[in-house]
Amino acid sequence: MKQFFKFVFASMLGVFLSTIIFFFIAIAIVGALISTASSEKTVEVSDNSVLRINLDYAIKERTEKNPFNNVNIPSFSSEKTIGLDEILRRIEAAKKDDRIKGIILDINGVGASFATLQEIRNALLNFKQSKKFITAYSEGYSQKGYYLASTADKVYLNPEGSVDFRGLATQLSFFKGTLEKLGIEAQVIKVGTYKSAVEPFILDKMSPANEEQINSYLNSVYDYYLENVSKSRNLPIDTLRGIANSYEGRDANLALQSKLVDGLKYKDELIDELKSRLKIDKKKKIKAVNIEDYSAPVGETNTSQERIAIVYAVGDIVSGEGSDEQIGSERIARAIRAVREDDKIKAVVFRVNSPGGSALASDVIWREVELTKKAKPIIVSMGDVAASGGYYIACAADSIFAQPNTITGSIGVFGIIPNLQNFFNNKLGITFDEVKTGKYADLMSVNRPLTTDERDLIQQGVNKTYNTFTKKVSDGRKISQAKVDSIGQGRVWTGAQALQIGLVDRLGGLEDAIKSAAKKAKIKDYKLIAYPSLKDPFESLLSSSTDKMKSWAIKQDLGEGYTLYRQAKSVLEQSGIQARLPYILNIQ
Repeated sequence: MKQFFKFVFASMLGVFLSTIIFFFIAIAIVGALISTASSEKTVEVSDNSVLRINLDYAIKERTEKNPFNNVNIPSFSSEKTIGLDEILRRIEAAKKDDRIKGIILDINGVGASFATLQEIRNALLNFKQSKKFITAYSEGYSQKGYYLASTADKVYLNPEGSVDFRGLATQLSFFKGTLEKLGIEAQVIKVGTYKSAVEPFILDKMSPANEEQINSYLNSVYDYYLENVSKSRNLPIDTLRGIANSYEGRDANLALQSKLVDGLKYKDELIDELKSRLKIDKKKKIKAVNIEDYSAPVGETNTSQERIAIVYAVGDIVSGEGSDEQIGSERIARAIRAVREDDKIKAVVFRVNSPGGSALASDVIWREVELTKKAKPIIVSMGDVAASGGYYIACAADSIFAQPNTITGSIGVFGIIPNLQNFFNNKLGITFDEVKTGKYADLMSVNRPLTTDERDLIQQGVNKTYNTFTKKVSDGRKISQAKVDSIGQGRVWTGAQALQIGLVDRLGGLEDAIKSAAKKAKIKDYKLIAYPSLKDPFESLLSSSTDKMKSWAIKQDLGEGYTLYRQAKSVLEQSGIQARLPYILNIQ
């Protein structure tokens, strides 16, 4: 009887807690709807205003509809954010807006990789052509934050602050020791000397080939970083290298002496200077609008019936529908097919930001790009990364644009089949027995090692996929397959390096690709339309809230270790032959 009441009480408690949770979710959704409706109201921009840019959040390719902008629910943003598309559009609008007199870059860190930073940096430099001012201020600049801040007319720093200017570094994590302790063997089948996605699972440090390629592309990114800062700050590149090697930015006074910054100011002193520049009485407040709230004046309506489509392909490449954060082969192929069959669409810009993924899914998308090229111009614009499968889906286009610091190439394939026999037998005491009707009926079983015949079969499939990959790059880029193999082998290149070896055609951003598409289509007046349409935020919430809550919980528990968890999970859970970047890149 005691147990009976125990279970009854537990059930009642479960029902009660579930009711409470759903009650609060319902309140949150209602609140979100109200806040969404109110957030749609245009923020009034006064004359003699400044545009404030912070960007201390993860910057995605496109602005997502988030009904929880102003609601504090774990795993859902409570702050308004915008994507790269809107950041660029609003900076351009502010350039032409007579109400906006300048920009204040209130920047420390920036949630973006270097190619995204380059797009924003170029937009800021373009803004300066209007003769309006840009002033940067921070209590402390990260290296990425300083890259944007260096565009400013004046760069100011808190007197007790610092500039984290010390050169770039990237660190890889290796799981071989962990797997050995667990009794797990990572059975690797790959093609490509530099295809090092598998290395964290079979080595305890970088292979010489991997160290060579990382050193090469990291220095390429750093050289371009220094080149741009040198131009903006009027400091020789060698001088900047010396400042970084001495870490002179660690102290505000040293940063000032080395000319990384133009002055040391407290916030009130900055405000006084801005008031003077804007010719505002010291007793009045500066009229500032955040870029997330800024709404440009409505100009003349574009009545052109001709259009250029921007098809966004962002995230890991997977089979099926995917999501807004994945490149689902069916969803993206359908979008490309739709723009190909729409007579109003005269050209296509294919925006690729992907480390790759499923080789089969990549091929499905490649086919639609190939067919589209025969019907109308299709130009690729590479984002932060367009590597491996990300390059596979791009190579058939008419031409390819990349930023100098885009990560691309990685033409190679691999497969990992974990052998968990020792883990099951020795760690958990689990054994297996089976009956099968064919020699390969249990192929890919994870509770035993591969046989020699099975490994040979899988290797043949990997070799075939690599041959197909290099052949399609050869056809798309009009270079021999032997040359593709020589610059392939899984090696990673920057956009600047890729231009030299023929993997991309021009250096530039999304706007450059759009202009090229218009020129190739011979149109001057056109509308831009984005594909595929973003998913409804509430539909996305209801379909994936459990996964998001679980991810949030793991993040809270693991902290900085979450990246390691995600890296191991993404590779070990891969299905089929993969064409993806060797590792999760995190250049700091």
